[in-house]
Amino acid sequence: MADEILYENRGRVVVVTINRPESRNAINSAVREGLAAAWERFAKDANARVAILTGAGDKAFCAGADLKEMALRKLGQLPRNFLPTLNVNVHIAKPVIAAVNGVAYAGGWAFAQMCDIIVASETARFAITEAKVGRGFPWAVPLTHMIPQKVLLEILLTGDPITAQRAYEIGFVNHVVPANQVMPKAIQLAETIADNAPLTVAAAKEMVYMVTDMGRMAGLEAARYLFDHVYKSEDAQEGPRAFAEKRKPNWKGR
Repeated sequence: MADEILYENRGRVVVVTINRPESRNAINSAVREGLAAAWERFAKDANARVAILTGAGDKAFCAGADLKEMALRKLGQLPRNFLPTLNVNVHIAKPVIAAVNGVAYAGGWAFAQMCDIIVASETARFAITEAKVGRGFPWAVPLTHMIPQKVLLEILLTGDPITAQRAYEIGFVNHVVPANQVMPKAIQLAETIADNAPLTVAAAKEMVYMVTDMGRMAGLEAARYLFDHVYKSEDAQEGPRAFAEKRKPNWKGR
């Protein structure tokens, strides 16, 4: 894995860090390759239940693409799989939390957007700045299901940043906390999720993204099918049994 991406095991939680603080954690080829490797490693790690994505330092989560590299390589239209994007071209059943400790601009917004839950510092800022530099943002399509239309249009058309509090108000961010509490809050959420039945957690994540692309009745039928193996699992018996016996469940993921 590239030095630009750090991968740390913390028991059942993995912390993936974009490690280019001197460049505001901008996305270059090493970051893209390192993230792809990190997600593959996380997906295959049976002991890892939840991942946290963050940026090194306290100035930036990720300031977007490395424009110097893009100018040098004369990149025009980006390849379809240019960014390793969760829930689009990288499919992982386990949850991923974004711990946004600074600016999340352009591709940095895209990285926060692709995560399942976002914890942001009070000083964090979010922006889709492509209109200011003549670039595009086809990756922003899922935002039409996350943010009200008029609000989203203002974000896209102006390219101006919004505060973490505003991102919370429009439903893009889950929690806004003091800067020194971003990682502790993300860890707390991750541990809470890791305590839950892994089959149910995975099915819940898949259901939410799957039915986004479906109508109501089709989504209901698909969800019933999706949870069928959860109901039939050993864990489905273990949960009620542990509750009755007043002990912590021993999840086996089967």
